[in-house]
Amino acid sequence: MAIIQTHNLTKVFDKKITAVKDLNIEINKGEIFGLLGPNGAGKTTIIKMFATLLAPTSGTAIVNGFDVIKQPSKVRESIGIVFQEPSSDELLTGYENIKLYAMMYGLPKSKIEERIYQALELVELKNRKDDLVKTYSGGMRRRLEIARSLIHKPLVLFLDEPTLGLDPAGREKMWAYISRLVKELEMTVLLTTHYMEEADTLANRVGIIDLGKIVVVDTPKALKDTLGGDLVTIESHDLETGKLEKLDYVTSVKQEKNDTILTIKNVSQNLQPLLKFIGNIDSVEVRRVTLNDVFLHFTGKRIQEDGGKNTFFEKLIQESASRR
Repeated sequence: MAIIQTHNLTKVFDKKITAVKDLNIEINKGEIFGLLGPNGAGKTTIIKMFATLLAPTSGTAIVNGFDVIKQPSKVRESIGIVFQEPSSDELLTGYENIKLYAMMYGLPKSKIEERIYQALELVELKNRKDDLVKTYSGGMRRRLEIARSLIHKPLVLFLDEPTLGLDPAGREKMWAYISRLVKELEMTVLLTTHYMEEADTLANRVGIIDLGKIVVVDTPKALKDTLGGDLVTIESHDLETGKLEKLDYVTSVKQEKNDTILTIKNVSQNLQPLLKFIGNIDSVEVRRVTLNDVFLHFTGKRIQEDGGKNTFFEKLIQESASRR
């Protein structure tokens, strides 16, 4: 059952910058759906339209049965959102930040305390509730903001680059918290990311997005399976690629500078016959297909994991949005 549906959802800034174009996707209740793409691809713009923070130029989206254009207040009651940039008040404690959010949502006073402690316990910040947020680590701040977004028990949670700026250990901890949310609270989570491993680890399904358009949607495994095997990179001076293409276990052959990259079915069985067939080899490398390879396959380029730096295109969008 779909809890989010879009119908030709489009956003154009200043009549010339198309951030999102004719988006048509369905996100099922209870799943983690990942929007995977480089910075500037339109991921944040999509979340802002879903959260009624940006009005679509055309088309619309339905969130929990409510239209984002016609019923924005009902949509907001159904969702929680954690923004890409930190939005908690550093001069307040963790407890005070969440309480302020609870009051903004109009929660009954009789329920506020219970909800605060439930949220803090879920993200394991109960013992730091009375500390000022400025003393929190980056990972703790992200967890606090997730706790804050859960105070009104939303059915849908939007996470915009939830692990941006975290070190690898902090990123893995955040993945564990997000998985727990879905399992324990039976929530639907839409997360945006440009980290392939994050999408691969967390998402039930992934939508690859590039230049404002969804290129393909499927499970991470199914997407990787589209490449038809694992990757073998070979450096050899005598390689005849035409003969390699005729081997029944070779599904693709690509040349990158001095390397020949082969996609091989059942690599554990076929690697030895391949190497014997080639003969004279300078070096060989075998690796599993990643979502970055899938992105390259469908878009013709790689995702640049640049640590969250904005592209020129993304900055133009942000500047246009800030003038509205």
